[in-house]
Amino acid sequence: MKAAWYERNGPARDVLTVGEMDAVEPADGEVRVRLHASGVNPSDVKSRAGRPLIAPRIVPHSDGAGVIDATGKGSHRRIGERVWIWNGQWRRPLGTAAEFITLPESQAVLLPDNLSFGEGACLGIPALTATHAVRLHGDVGGKTLLITGAGSAVGHYATQMAKARGARVMATASGERAEHARQAGADFVIDYRVKDVAKTINDLTKGKGVDGIIDMDLSSTASLLPEGVLAPHGKIVCYGSNLAGDIKISFPAMLWNSLTLQVFVVYELTSTEREAAIKDLTSMLEAGSLKHSIGGRFQLNDIAAAHEAVEAGRTVGNIVLDIA
Repeated sequence: MKAAWYERNGPARDVLTVGEMDAVEPADGEVRVRLHASGVNPSDVKSRAGRPLIAPRIVPHSDGAGVIDATGKGSHRRIGERVWIWNGQWRRPLGTAAEFITLPESQAVLLPDNLSFGEGACLGIPALTATHAVRLHGDVGGKTLLITGAGSAVGHYATQMAKARGARVMATASGERAEHARQAGADFVIDYRVKDVAKTINDLTKGKGVDGIIDMDLSSTASLLPEGVLAPHGKIVCYGSNLAGDIKISFPAMLWNSLTLQVFVVYELTSTEREAAIKDLTSMLEAGSLKHSIGGRFQLNDIAAAHEAVEAGRTVGNIVLDIA
């Protein structure tokens, strides 16, 4: 099969190779997917750039979509299914930047006919992260949520989901991504580069603060907590940070306002959490209630350019590799 891989860390053009390698035959409980599209996420390029390799050769990317073309014993009924992939390269060396991927059949989820393969390649990390983050806030109907980075892939989905559940959404986004956040349904978008986020939120909520936060970067959002951005008994759900090290959080602000901080990484959801998130997401996909945004498409041969586009951070929408 044709695939892209790296055998050492470094810049995309220095370490990524495109060539031929053997496809893996599925064992019992596994399926092989003929991939049509592969999603490129920030975590993929960070892994290639500097995270320790878990095998001599890494085929990158955890997200993708395609058609099941072979199965292990007992799963032949699934041959021909259109599916999307989650955790394709999490704790595994062979991801979706290839013509085929073999993995446990639970990691290949039925892709509704109303979605393209390119859209299916956007779901694994971004859409599941957004789904779980919104779920952790419980019933958000009538509540006000702050979604940071609402112009990002996760934020774009989370904004749509929160609005669909009846929340009022305040969002932060750069000027270049502000319209993208508005198109997702954000009621008010704050350009964090030029506006005082805390003052703006306090003005908009008349000093009450928001009921909850869905956060992509705790290293910056933590500084907002002492300024009353989050109302007493509010909850912040965080799925990332721009800092690799420790983050200072005001304990008095957390204590005296009875705030809750919940952090998660989408790769490590429990089986119960994963099943619930997939069930919710599937319902939305089948209903056609989500907008999917592909900002850039590349061929497998151009995988280095795709990684560079993610690293540059200027593309609005997901980056997708067209495999087939």
